[in-house]
Amino acid sequence: MLPGDPVILLSTINTKLRDEYASLAELCAALDVDEADLIEKLRGIGYVYDENLNRFR
Repeated sequence: MLPGDPVILLSTINTKLRDEYASLAELCAALDVDEADLIEKLRGIGYVYDENLNRFR
């Protein structure tokens, strides 16, 4: 289960992207997370996914 707090969620997702998954799509599939919902939650705190860096920034 992923954290509900957006800032902690950001940290968790970026760590998993860095250490475990080659892409956001792969992470979402493995964790059974809706990619659009995740993107929207993090956009709400000013972060967007950078595919080239494989992280939210």
